[in-house]
Amino acid sequence: MEIRFPPNAPAYRDSNLTVVFSALVDGEPVPCAISVEALEDHFGAYSEDLEGWLRAFDVGRPRIEAVAREHLQISNGTPVLLKSGHFPPGQVGG
Repeated sequence: MEIRFPPNAPAYRDSNLTVVFSALVDGEPVPCAISVEALEDHFGAYSEDLEGWLRAFDVGRPRIEAVAREHLQISNGTPVLLKSGHFPPGQVGG
């Protein structure tokens, strides 16, 4: 299974408080998202601050994509929603 993450800008989805990004699994787009809670807990984002959430995503993007890659492999390429519990406690930053 080939998994790539295009360098597209992430987008905020207020309906479920996530920042969404895409993966390509064997060339097919698969939606991925991370909760703003995870961005606040693990990547230094500030609550209710859209710019802060997007900035935290950009800083943590390599780690976020690495965790998303693991879950895509486990789930055979189904959509991924990363939450705070997907990241080890005590580690802040990218």
